[in-house]
Formats: sequence, C-alpha cells, structure tokens
Amino acid sequence: MSVFAKAKASRSKGLKSVLGGIAIVGVGALVLSGCTPTTSGGDSGPKKDLVLKIGTLLPQTGNLAFLGPPEEGGVALAVKDVNEANMGIKIDITYGDSGDPDNKAYATTVPNLLSQGVSAIIGAAASGVSKLVIDQITGAGVIQMSPANTSPDFTNWDDHNLYWRTAPSDLLQGEVLGNLIAKDGASTLGILAINDAYGTGLQKVIDKTFTAAGGKVVATEFYNTGDTNFTAQISSIMAQKPDAIMAITFDEALTIIPALKDAGFDTSHLYLSDGNLKQYGDQLPAGVMTGAQGTTPGPVLPGDFQKRVKEAYAEANNGKDMGEDYSYAGESYDAVILIALAALAANSVKGADIATKLQEVSGGSGNGEKATDFKSAATIINSGGVVDYDGYSGGIKFDEHGDPTEASIGIFKYDDTNHFTREN
Repeated sequence: MSVFAKAKASRSKGLKSVLGGIAIVGVGALVLSGCTPTTSGGDSGPKKDLVLKIGTLLPQTGNLAFLGPPEEGGVALAVKDVNEANMGIKIDITYGDSGDPDNKAYATTVPNLLSQGVSAIIGAAASGVSKLVIDQITGAGVIQMSPANTSPDFTNWDDHNLYWRTAPSDLLQGEVLGNLIAKDGASTLGILAINDAYGTGLQKVIDKTFTAAGGKVVATEFYNTGDTNFTAQISSIMAQKPDAIMAITFDEALTIIPALKDAGFDTSHLYLSDGNLKQYGDQLPAGVMTGAQGTTPGPVLPGDFQKRVKEAYAEANNGKDMGEDYSYAGESYDAVILIALAALAANSVKGADIATKLQEVSGGSGNGEKATDFKSAATIINSGGVVDYDGYSGGIKFDEHGDPTEASIGIFKYDDTNHFTREN
C-alpha cells in the first residue's frame, strides 16, 4: 500500500513528521518580446492589452527527459486557460530544451529565450541546471520560476527577487523519506547519490532525518553526471550490508537498479526520489521494482486536470502522447498562472514589476480573496481587489525567498509490473 504525506511549510515552526495515512509535516527554516502595456507598474484600474512573453527551459533531452512531457503539458494548459479567459492578458509561449549538465542544451536555449525578450522562463527542472543559468537569467531582469527545483541552496540565492519555485525545498522531501525508511523498520541505510546540487542536498537531509529517527547511515557513495559504471559505489555500499538503500539519481537508475539486484540486494527495500520515480514498466527486468518506494512533491491531481494536460501537450506537440506520468504538471501549470496573475496585478510585463506581485497573488501576503482558477482570480484583480490563488500544486503561499510554504509530498509503491501507485 502506498502512503500519502501532506506537508505544510512554515518558517516559524520546527521540523516534525508523522507518516502513515496522511502526515502533516511542518518545515522550519527551509532553507518572446511583448507589447508595451497601457501603463506600467500601476496597482489599480482595468488591466488590458498585456502581452506576456514566456519561455520554457524544461527537459526535452537528457537524464530528466521523462519529466519534460508532464511539465510542458502543464505549461501548455495554463497558457491555453489564460488566453481563452480573455481577461486583458495574453501569453506568447516559446518552448525550449534545458537538457542536463552533460549535454548542455541550456547553453543554447537560455540566450535564445533572452534574445526574444521573454519576461519569465519556466524551468529548469534539474537544480543542477538552474545553478548554471540562474545568474544569467535573473541578471537580465527576467523571472526564473522552476516547477521542480528542490535544492535548499536556492532559498538564499542572490537573485534580485527574480527566482521563484512552485516545488518545495528538499528539506521537506528529505524529511519525509528519512522518516519513511525508519518507519518501515530499517536500522541501517546506504545512500547512492548524484554529486550535484540536487543529490548532495537531498542526501544531507535524509541522513540527518534517518539518524534522528534512530537509524545509522552506514555508507554514502556519490557519482558524477555522465558516469555509466557504478560498480565501485555499489560494492562499497553492499559491503556494509544495509537494511535499505536510498538511490538519489536520474536516469542512471536504469543501470543502477538491476546492478543492485545482481549484487544480491533485495530491491523491495530500495527507495527512490522524484529524480528517478517513474513508471519503468518493461524498461527494467520484470518484477525488479516490486515493493520499492519513492516520493515526489505534489498532491493528487484531479482526473479532469490530467485529461486536459494530456490534450494540451498533444496539441502543442503534433498529437504526441505524453504518457501517464503527471509529475510536476500541477507545479508547471501554477507557475504560469501565478506569473500571469502577477503581471495583471502589476499591470506590467516587466520582470521586476511582475516579481513585486508574486508573493501577493500566491497568498503569501496581502490577505487576498481566494480563487482556484485563472479567470476568477483575474476577475478579482481587474475589479481592484487582491487575490490569493490556490492551484493544482496546493496553496503555495510564497515566502520572502520565493519558496512555497504549502506543499504536498506523495509516497508511492511499485508493483510487480514496475509501475507505481499512490493512495491517500
């Protein structure tokens, strides 16, 4: 049976976790050119004729390419909803490939998007990629909003108030994972992680949480982006005979998981994170994932939303089917909606102006009126009010660092077909 963990993040509360059924987790100290609008930076009066240029920096290639379709589908649906609402703002979208630190697609995509005069870039998915481009994007006065970056390093980044994310810091996911592994009865743990901002950040939190729960991390091994042989790391971990193994990887899991099985590890005691939690199916040997568990941020998405995401992705990609993975689709959708609402509230498509309204429209400040769809939220703004948008990724409520202070972490379990399910 899979378990669901719902998390609320608050900077005023300490870390605590209860797993099983629904868990409430408190997290402390988490760490395109457009037409010129009629007015710029104004806070009142009717909002009209705004053309907001947005680009995406999402993984069409590289080791996170499996997350590209649901993220692009979420973006495409949000753009469709904003444009069809006809509330005084239209979005001009350009899709771009982030790739990964190995193939470096981002090095071409980012300059291309900036040259087109985008106000905001949605992405990257990988924290490691965002670290390589955040200064370039925010230094150009452009908003960067990631639907999937989870590294704690971004909380205090010097980003001129232009970096935001709709996914929670790994201080939350790491806590859920560390407590889950301990709750499942493991007293010793081995960790294999990619040596980048994502891997090292999540590894530290899992280690700390598992240790605080009474367990002992007996082996920690890292590998670098582009590595294809993991024999030395697996041998080192297996030599300590851990009760459980945490794999913080990307697509390298396709090589690592069978290798762990061949080394004699019972993969029902394997744990994954959002970077490698995917519907493997026949990509892996039959039954190798049975009983393995993993986490990814995000609440349960309504069936109608999933259907619309699929349709939007297909429409934007010449009928291509995105599959049945909806990881970060809600966070991607909300990123676009929040930027559009903030532009409407600021009556401007300038990045810096939009940024001044992002915390407010998310409900992080301003005591706004609740709305759960773009048209209703835009109606409040156009009537001179303040909105508090709650989306498919949750309540969001950005803090002063651009981090969401309300988020959910789902816990998933694999069956003998190498597919995972979630219950709540």
